[in-house]
Amino acid sequence: MQDARGYLARPLLLWQTSCVKRVLIFSLAYFPKHVGGAEFAIKEITDRIDFSDIEFHMVTLRFDSTLPIESKEGVVTVHRIGWGKKGAGMGDTFTLGFYFSKIFFIPLVALKAARLHRALRFDAAWAMMAYMQFPIVLARLLGMRIPYAITLQEGDPFQHVFQRWYILPFRPLLVYGFRHASVIQTISTFLAGWARQMGFFGPLEVIPNGVNTEHFSQEYPASIVNEIKDTLEKKMGDVFVITTSRLVHKNAVDDVIRALPLLPGNVHFVVLGIGPDEAKLKKLAADLTVSERMRFLGQIGHADLPKYLKASDIFIRASRSEGMGNSFVEAMAAGIPVIATQEGGLSDFLFDEKRNPDQPITGWAVDKDSPPQIAAAIKDIMARPEKVRAVVATAKQMVIEKYDWNLVAKDMREKVFERLFA
Repeated sequence: MQDARGYLARPLLLWQTSCVKRVLIFSLAYFPKHVGGAEFAIKEITDRIDFSDIEFHMVTLRFDSTLPIESKEGVVTVHRIGWGKKGAGMGDTFTLGFYFSKIFFIPLVALKAARLHRALRFDAAWAMMAYMQFPIVLARLLGMRIPYAITLQEGDPFQHVFQRWYILPFRPLLVYGFRHASVIQTISTFLAGWARQMGFFGPLEVIPNGVNTEHFSQEYPASIVNEIKDTLEKKMGDVFVITTSRLVHKNAVDDVIRALPLLPGNVHFVVLGIGPDEAKLKKLAADLTVSERMRFLGQIGHADLPKYLKASDIFIRASRSEGMGNSFVEAMAAGIPVIATQEGGLSDFLFDEKRNPDQPITGWAVDKDSPPQIAAAIKDIMARPEKVRAVVATAKQMVIEKYDWNLVAKDMREKVFERLFA
């Protein structure tokens, strides 16, 4: 009788095993250290999807040589490729040495993916960002012919991503990658146009990045917020404008610095983030004699971001280009007014009183490369507290209703992964 039960149990076990779908994620970086908007998106989505029937693996670059070759980060089993540098931080990833690491990463990760596929038999693949198609295409040539999804999260202009001189020779591989994808997911209607430009005419889903609304909308005791204000040396009557941003040209931190001389002396600018333009931005502040009104705080942990937002008065990022921008919806969830351009994906949710009279107003819009408009928007916010309260409430409600990560994860499962598994 026991043998009979064992005999009957074996096919049941095989059936249960076959119900677990395996997904291989291709991402240049991942937790625990090298994290941006795209990496947060992967973690937030995978953490919220029922992983009892989906098993996530990832191949990624080993920036820091002290990180293990393989580890479990949340529900994702991470396989790291490359040699890295001991203790490498985000700032190191902008150097020439890491640029070459990224190039060699593509064939190495394709080989690793093909080996993992032979051992684990993946049901689908997921490329985070357009360039991660390169290793997927190479892995297909090595026998890993499975359906795959592409997520477009890019914030740089189309020309920067697809038409730089060193990309053009490999553009046919990108076109191939787009055309053979089973589904493409973009975080904005703006980026959806990119997929069509690259020759993709299959299922296209616009599913934005989300925000942990509970985390960013939480209220802190006054003592905690005041502690941050003391750290920033914020005095009574000061107005602190804040940005969370990579310090690169596209994010236009320089335009906010150029707006400071046009504003009263009690307006200060807090910069959270690092990047290759940091020295240049500090020099610009010194040249304009506004260094004493600047706070460059470097990289701040995601857990502490809401405290800094709530200790500040206005969020700004006058982007020259933007795929969507998690930072904007995070600031809206935190309950502070937002100034932004309407470039790229920002036009999906940043609606201005004058420019979008048919939409519920969620912020203040400025043209790119326009410090005078930035100064005018800041002055308008300072002068109209009643309008600010109404706009902030509208923006926060929009984020809760449309941009919560639980909603995003549900859409990803139903509209992307289930389509891949079908």
